Amino acid sequence: QVQLVESGGGLVQTGGSLRLSCAVSEGSFTLGRMGWFRQAPGKEREFIGVITQSDESAVSADLVPGRFTISRDKGENSLYLQANSLEPEDTAVYYCAASQRGGVRTNVGGFDYWGPGTQVTVSS
Repeated sequence: QVQLVESGGGLVQTGGSLRLSCAVSEGSFTLGRMGWFRQAPGKEREFIGVITQSDESAVSADLVPGRFTISRDKGENSLYLQANSLEPEDTAVYYCAASQRGGVRTNVGGFDYWGPGTQVTVSS
């Protein structure tokens, strides 16, 4: 069973940055894709970015280009999300997700394993 645990969330002022981390319980080479989602109160879970075993990556076209960057460290079994120029609208619980299936997917159903989430709050 793959277990994911996010860290790095917290309170940040508008315009600030955060780097979220996701620790994976087993060798990430067995995971075909890993991604980040977020969910604000009263809203659906929203895709942020995905990266595959072959390092193919994609970030949501709904986000301002360059504000969110996804990366992974296969040696450390970790996934990262660099979030810059944060706005109050970015306040949400941020989730790490993974699947043993390959290829780029941007929907919730494309991921089989989820972390418990980490809260990000951006103050105005």
